[in-house]
Amino acid sequence: MTSPVLRPDDVIRLEGDAVALLDQTLLPGERRDRRCRDVAALIVAIRELAIRGAPSLGVAGAMGVALAALLAPDDEAGFRAAVAADAASLAQARPTAVNLAWGVAEALEELAGPWRGADAARVALARRARALQEDEVERGRRMGAHLAALLPDDARVLTQCNAGALACGGYGSALGVARTLHEDGRGVHVWVPETRPLLQGARLTAWECAEDGIPHTLVTDNAAATIFAAGEVDAVIVGADRIAVNGDVANKIGTYALAVLADHHGVPFYVVAPSSTIDPATPDGAAIPIEERDRDEVASFGTHVTAPAGTAVRNPAFDVTPAALIGGIATEDGVIRPPYALAGERPRAGAGARPVA
Repeated sequence: MTSPVLRPDDVIRLEGDAVALLDQTLLPGERRDRRCRDVAALIVAIRELAIRGAPSLGVAGAMGVALAALLAPDDEAGFRAAVAADAASLAQARPTAVNLAWGVAEALEELAGPWRGADAARVALARRARALQEDEVERGRRMGAHLAALLPDDARVLTQCNAGALACGGYGSALGVARTLHEDGRGVHVWVPETRPLLQGARLTAWECAEDGIPHTLVTDNAAATIFAAGEVDAVIVGADRIAVNGDVANKIGTYALAVLADHHGVPFYVVAPSSTIDPATPDGAAIPIEERDRDEVASFGTHVTAPAGTAVRNPAFDVTPAALIGGIATEDGVIRPPYALAGERPRAGAGARPVA
């Protein structure tokens, strides 16, 4: 079995007085860390997509709370107030991926008990954040194994955006399935749509596949229908940023279109996401907030302007795929089949993945 090119600490880590993360905005051209020495800098990194992907955002949230604690005053009242203020800002940095707020809340659980002093709280928060990352990596391996068991050898899978090690703190959700098939020697080929407007498929997923030696082909977003029509897709596998109780799924814009194509061509459509992405407070897709990003991401390509000044632009970062189009949702505990009723206990940081029955 080969080892992934990215270790969890390569993606994001607590490092002394900073949260260090691999700056995903520079890939594939340059591999360089960004060090965030306060929560404000980490929020900027999150909003600029230097760190992205729902599980990785959960890890970033927990590590951000640990970072806030390092900078907080030592007295109990001042410590709690400073950490709470930074945590609230961090949890709201991006609205759609529920894991960010979940990771923040998981870390804050360490402060729920009696006061043990600022130094003890700092140690506990750092330990909790690292445990959350370890759990996400283990959940990725388990999810990959569960869904890989449903696919044929030499499967041709189509994904969207990036749901690999970069997005999941070290292993992957949707791309983790391909990684599992590749590591097990069963064969896999990944169709990688470029994923406009920011090309996370071309820049990140293709890069991960190339670095790990996973066979893949990059295509334009609007080539997907042709590939389906040619019978060259055995399954669509995507990640998720939030999963509603009824099974509706928010994921990178373009996912809904792939689900419709898969349904039309009789191709199974699967979602792979840790149970931390299931939001028991969201009844259905209509209740999921969809982030609208800057017009320039669409109206320009790098520094090159591609649309006339003043052109109206819509730039939703995500869309919602209805549960009726989803053949299964793989979490660390197995593959859930429709009809979906997903309210339940979410994982706790440091608890480890639960065994499969």
